[in-house]
Amino acid sequence: MEPDEGDATPGETPVETAIQQYLDSVEAGNSRKNFASTLATWRTWLREERGVTDLEDLDVLDCRRYARHLKKQARDGDLKASTATTYYAYVRAFLTFCVADELLDTNPAKAKRATDELPEDLGDADRQFWREKERRAITRYVDERVDHALDGGVDVSRERAFRDRAIVYLLGLSGVRGAEVFAEPSDDKRNGITWGDVQLDSGAVRVLGKSREYEYAQLPERAATVLERYRTVLDPPTDEWPVFPSGHAPSKYRAVREQLAHEGISDDEIETILDDSDIDTVLREHEVVPPALSTNGARNLMKRLCEDANLDVDGDYLKPHGARRGLGHELYASGHAELAQSALRHASIETTHESYSDIQAAETAKQVDDLLGE
Repeated sequence: MEPDEGDATPGETPVETAIQQYLDSVEAGNSRKNFASTLATWRTWLREERGVTDLEDLDVLDCRRYARHLKKQARDGDLKASTATTYYAYVRAFLTFCVADELLDTNPAKAKRATDELPEDLGDADRQFWREKERRAITRYVDERVDHALDGGVDVSRERAFRDRAIVYLLGLSGVRGAEVFAEPSDDKRNGITWGDVQLDSGAVRVLGKSREYEYAQLPERAATVLERYRTVLDPPTDEWPVFPSGHAPSKYRAVREQLAHEGISDDEIETILDDSDIDTVLREHEVVPPALSTNGARNLMKRLCEDANLDVDGDYLKPHGARRGLGHELYASGHAELAQSALRHASIETTHESYSDIQAAETAKQVDDLLGE
């Protein structure tokens, strides 16, 4: 719903109106949701604590006070320092938009005396990443699980066992982000990779990257082999078939009902079709592309696999995003910074160096110790 501008003075722009214009310009659904929540909270704080409702009345001091407010929340433990700086970055990005749209002359949130009040963000020192021994343990487990599925020794279908193994290998060895290969319900452009995106012969997977441009992620031979064997078991009828179909039955039924209704089949006929065959048969026979496994579904899967494998990671489980970090960490620590940059698809080597500055610091300390010990 558009904000009510009836009380606005000519020449003034209500903050709420500017925020709505900004959100309308944001493409990514997930980003829009994050921005909307943060900016709504900021707008309320701005009105209640600073008495500012019009964009033109906003100044550097307001931004400085907001940064101080975030710092206090971080100090009180209500926010992480990294979250506080992210919230401020959302506001700064919004105000940059306002400058570009000629609603403001300058961005007050960029002023140094405003940003000086932000809490010091020391980074997420305990960010999870898959260590080599953990990656080996989980890949060994899914390998054994496939063997048991073939022998009928576990209560899981052969297709599901092969799918889950392919997920673990792809995450652990390719450097992909979860949102690049699984469906993200809040982003209508991220529907999960399809078999048309996978190039087994050339060792590459086409993904919608973080920049929202299509990129090719590297696919090592071990991961490609596992994917190829999984494809043989899955036998996807078309290249549009998701590589990792969801096992969520209600989502499958919804996909069938929506597509068959779109094709003009009556509701009664659709229900008869569904009653006569199992859902997976209906999907294939009527060429209904099933929904892909979601990012949340992938996280839940990894949690179950770690529990079944008795793999405890400091009281937690191996999270999908930790696989990418772990691959980069292992490559970088082995002295292959440029290979890490390529595998992770960083735009510059500086990004890779910054991501693994802890390794640089440790190596520097070792060199200093060696030098001073001579």
